[in-house]
Amino acid sequence: MNIERARLKEDSDKIKHWKKWGPYLTERQWGTVREDYSLDGAAWENVTHDDARSKAYRWGEEGIGGFSDHKQKLCMAWAFWNGKDPMLKERLFGLTGNQGNHGEDVKELYYYLDATPTHSYMKMLYKYPQSEFPYQELVDVNAKRGKHDAEYELIDTGIFDDDSYFDIFIEYAKEDHEDIVARATIHNRGKEAAEIWAMPTIWFRKTWFTGHEPFLPKLSKNASNRILASNPKLGNYHFHFDGEPELLFCDNETNREKLYNIGNQKQFLKDAINDYIVEGNDQHLNPAQFGTKAAAVYKITIPAGGSSTVTFRMAHKNAAVDTKDGDNIIDKRLHEADEFYLDMQGHVTDEELRSIQRQAYAGMMWGKQFYYYNVERWLEGDPGRYSPPPERKKGRNHNWRHLQNYDIISMPDKWEYPWYAAWDLAFHCVPLARLDAEFAKEQLLLLLSEWYMHPNGQVPAYEWNFNDVNPPIHAYAVHRVYQMDKKMNGGKGDQEFLERAMHKLMLNFTWWVNQKDSDGQNIFEGGFLGLDNVSLFDRSHVDKFGGRLEQADATSWMAMFSLNLLRISLDLCEFNKVYQYTATKFLEHFLYIAGAMNNISGDNISLWDDEDNFFYDVLHIDDSAPMRMKVRSIVGIIPLFAVEPIKEEMYENLTEFKKRLDFFLKEKPKLASLVSNWIEPGKDKRHLFSLLRGHRMKSLLKKLLDSEEFLSDYGIRSVSKYHKDHPYSMKLNGEKHTVEYTPGESNTRMFGGNSNWRGPIWFPINWLIMESLKKFNYYYGGDFPIEYPTGSGRFVTLDIIAKELSLRNIEIFMRNKDGKRPVFGDNEKMQNDPHFRDYLLFYEYFHGDNGKGLGASHQTGWTGLIAEMIHKYYPREEKVIDEAITLFRS
Repeated sequence: MNIERARLKEDSDKIKHWKKWGPYLTERQWGTVREDYSLDGAAWENVTHDDARSKAYRWGEEGIGGFSDHKQKLCMAWAFWNGKDPMLKERLFGLTGNQGNHGEDVKELYYYLDATPTHSYMKMLYKYPQSEFPYQELVDVNAKRGKHDAEYELIDTGIFDDDSYFDIFIEYAKEDHEDIVARATIHNRGKEAAEIWAMPTIWFRKTWFTGHEPFLPKLSKNASNRILASNPKLGNYHFHFDGEPELLFCDNETNREKLYNIGNQKQFLKDAINDYIVEGNDQHLNPAQFGTKAAAVYKITIPAGGSSTVTFRMAHKNAAVDTKDGDNIIDKRLHEADEFYLDMQGHVTDEELRSIQRQAYAGMMWGKQFYYYNVERWLEGDPGRYSPPPERKKGRNHNWRHLQNYDIISMPDKWEYPWYAAWDLAFHCVPLARLDAEFAKEQLLLLLSEWYMHPNGQVPAYEWNFNDVNPPIHAYAVHRVYQMDKKMNGGKGDQEFLERAMHKLMLNFTWWVNQKDSDGQNIFEGGFLGLDNVSLFDRSHVDKFGGRLEQADATSWMAMFSLNLLRISLDLCEFNKVYQYTATKFLEHFLYIAGAMNNISGDNISLWDDEDNFFYDVLHIDDSAPMRMKVRSIVGIIPLFAVEPIKEEMYENLTEFKKRLDFFLKEKPKLASLVSNWIEPGKDKRHLFSLLRGHRMKSLLKKLLDSEEFLSDYGIRSVSKYHKDHPYSMKLNGEKHTVEYTPGESNTRMFGGNSNWRGPIWFPINWLIMESLKKFNYYYGGDFPIEYPTGSGRFVTLDIIAKELSLRNIEIFMRNKDGKRPVFGDNEKMQNDPHFRDYLLFYEYFHGDNGKGLGASHQTGWTGLIAEMIHKYYPREEKVIDEAITLFRS
C-alpha cells in the first residue's frame, strides 16, 4: 500500500482527518441562487463580480486556488495585482448568463495540474496578464456577438500574444493533516522585468450573525510574520509567512455604503485590503492589526524569464514552524503523489495518456466544494436580520424546505456550475471511485439522504430549480461504483452501501412512477431531462400546446432504472435472499415498460418507427392524431442503455425469482417476445435483458456508427448529421419549430442558450454507449459482428467498437499527426506555445465535427470520465491495440 492509500485508510478509519482541509472554496459565489435576496430572483444581477470584493457572503466563500476546512470556517486563497488593474485579482472573472452570446462563461485561463485524494498534494496554474485585465472589452465584444458567432475569450483579446503575463503555479502540501504548506511560484514569461503583488489571504466565513455562532473569531498579528487565527469551535491555527511581508487586517464585513448607499455598521470592511493596495486608501484597515480577514503582502519585481516564490505555512499548534522547510515538504508529497499514480496507471504506458488522465483526476479533486444551503432559513431569513421579500415564500425552491445542504460535494464546474447537479454527480462518481471509493460512495448516498431527497422521493436537481428532473441514472452509478469497489477490495462488496442506496432508490423509483407517468401506462414524461436543446421546444412546458409528450428517452431511462434495480437486488441476494422479491418487482416494471413503448395506451402507437428504424418522442395534442417527432437525436439512442446481462449462477438458487420468470414466459409471451431472449443463454451462461432484440439493435447501431449520421471522428454526436441538410420542422399553434444539426455552440436561447445538445459530443452519453456495447458483448461474445463504420464492409465485435469509440473520445485530447490537439481548435497559442500546449481544459462538450472544446471549460466532473476511459477501455493487448487503431486511423 502506497503512502497516499495509507492516508485514505487513516481517514476512513477516523484515525486522522486527512480530508478536513482541502480545495473546498468555490470559484464563484457571486451570482448564485443562495446569495440572491432580490425581489425578482435575478440571481446573476443581485450580487455581481464588481460587488463581490465588497460583499460579505451568507452561504459560502470564493477564491483563487482556495483552501478551507470541511465546514469552511477558516479560508485561505491567493490574491494578485499587476499594478494596472482597477481591482485586486481575488476572484475569477466571467460573464453572467445574460451578458454573453452563449450564456455564463468564465473569462480566465487556469488549469488543475495535480492532486491526491487526501489533498496531501495539490497543484494548479493561473495565468495572469501583466497588462490591465480587459474586463470591459470582454463584456462589450460578447454583447455584440450573436448566437452564430463564437464566444470572445480572454486569449482572443491578444493579451497573451507578446508573452507579457505571469504563470503562477499554486501548490499545497500537508506535512500532517493540520500542518499545511502553501507556495506560489510566479514566472515572468515576458521580455521585460515586471512587478507583481502577491497576497496570500486568510479569513473567516461570516458565521457570527446567523444566531448559531454568536462569538466572533479573530485573526491577529503575533509576530512580524505570523498571524494567529482563533475560533472557539475550530481551534487555534498559526500562519507563518516567509520573509517579512506587510500584514494587513480588516473584517469580513459588507461595505454597505458602497453597495447600497446606506451607512456602514462596521468600520473595517471586506474591501479594505483592495482599496489600500490599489488606491492607497487605508480608511477601512484596522491599525490595531486584528480582524476577521487578513493578508500578507509581497511586492516583487521579477526579471524577464525569471521566477519568484511566496510560501506560507499553517499549523494547528503553538510551536514555531519553519517555512524554510516548505520546499522539502512539497517535494516529499509530490514524490508520494507520483507513487500513488504510478500504482494507478501501471498499465497505461503512453506518457501522453498518463498526463491526460492525471490532469483529469486533478480536476476531479480540485472540483470538490463546500456547499451550504438551508432552504428554510434562506426563505425565512436570519433572526434579527432583514427579511427576504415575501414573494420568495411561493417562489424558487419553496417546496424544498426540508433541504439542508452542508457538505463537501463534487461540483460540475466551480465557476460555471458552482452547485451540484444530480445526474452530473452520478457520472463524477465513476472516475472518483478509482481514486477514492469511500468518497464516491459517500457522494452517491448524500443525494439519497433524507436531508437532500424530497419526502416524496424526488432527488434534487440543482439550486436554480430543485424541481427539475434529471435522468434517473443514480442507480446505475451506485451499482457501477459498487462493482469497482468490490473488485478493488479483493472481491468483497460493500453490502451496507448497496443496501442503504437500494432502499432510497426504490423511493425515487416510486416518485417517477407516481409523478412522471400521468396515465399509469408505463410511458414517461420527464421533461427536458438535462438535454437542454435536443427537442423542437422546451419539453418541460409541452402543456402550452395543450398536449402531452411521451418521451422515448424518459421511458428508456426508466427501463434502464428498472434493470439497474433488478441487478442491485440480485447482488443483494448474496447477503439476503429476500431481495429476490424486489428483483421480481423490477423485472415486471421493465417488461411492462417494454410493452408500453411498443403499444402506447393499447392504441397500437409505438415509440419505434418501422420506416426509419428509430425511436422518437410521440406528441399528443387534444384530439389530434398522435405525432412522432422525427428528430434523429440521442433521444432515440437511449433505449440502447436499458441492457443487463445476468449469469445463471446469480439466480439459480432464487426459487421465487425463477418462478416469476417462468410465469412471464408462459403467461405473457407477447411481453417476453419484445425483449432480448433470456431463454437461450449466451456467453458464459449469461441471459440478456434488453429493450432491443437483434433487428432493432442492429438498426440503431447502423445509424449510430454512420459518419453521415451520429459517428464523428471524436465520438458520438448528440444529433444526427442528417439534419444538416434535412432540418426537421413541425408547426404547432401556428408557430414553426425546427431542429437542425448544430455541431458547435447553441444557436437558440432555449434554457439560456448556454449549452447545446443539437450536435456536439457529450462524454456522459458516449460513456453509456460504450458501457452498453460492452454489456451486449458479455452476452453475444463474438457471435454478433457489426459493420463498423457503417458502409465500410468491415465487421467487428461489439467490444472492439466500444474500445474504438473510446479512442475517438481520447483523441480529442491527444496530439494528432500534425502535433495538434483537437480540443484546442485552431488556437495557435494553445497548440504550439510550450507554456500552453501541455495544459488541458476538460470542457462541457465538444464540437461534433472537429472535437474543439466548448461550453464550461472546467467540467472535469462528467468529462472526467476520460480518466476511466483511459483506464478501462484503452486497449491493453497489442493485437487489440493494432486492430482498433488501424480501424480508427483508416
